[in-house]
Amino acid sequence: MIAAQTFWDKAAKGYAKSPVRDEAAYATTLTRVRAHLAPQNRVLELGCGTGTTALKLADAVAHITATDISGEMVRIGQKKAAAQGVNNVTFLRGVPGDAALAQDGPYDVVTAFNLLHLIEDLPAYLARIAPLVKPGGLFISKSVCRPDPGAAGLKFAALWLILPVMQALGKAPFVAFRPIPALEAQIEAAGFTILETGNYPARPPSRFIVARKL
Repeated sequence: MIAAQTFWDKAAKGYAKSPVRDEAAYATTLTRVRAHLAPQNRVLELGCGTGTTALKLADAVAHITATDISGEMVRIGQKKAAAQGVNNVTFLRGVPGDAALAQDGPYDVVTAFNLLHLIEDLPAYLARIAPLVKPGGLFISKSVCRPDPGAAGLKFAALWLILPVMQALGKAPFVAFRPIPALEAQIEAAGFTILETGNYPARPPSRFIVARKL
């Protein structure tokens, strides 16, 4: 399987041009995230891609540190921020555990949108996230999860079958569609208590989770 950084560097230009698949679900997600933000908050976004969400939420907080494993994604995000005149979003290449992410932490809020299903060793990844969140701070995530039996739909079933082939050809990254209970249990095991959940969209379920650090 192709390395994640290499895959996303190659995919960055196409990713930046691709439209949001479900505008209504995305709008709902942004609304629910904003409900948990405050003007004085300092936020860390993990897996920011080309920065679309960070730039949309920038007006709701004091500062966002938007990070991604892909340097090309970060470069495109920086250009978008400059073009939009947004000056309270800093783009950095990195992952949890890197000194560059920790130096301004811990943060009031850490976010990870459409990221956790791309992580192979999720418990270890969550363990590295926890120190980045202030005690009493929030970890907000959204991740595609495994549908209940019989609720997958033909598109998801077809993707499930073809994904290993696409990965072998370097056309897809690692993906793990975890059951919702398993995902939530792993977040709680990392030292968080879940405050709010929702599925945006419902099929396949993209699980939105707001969790407070204990």
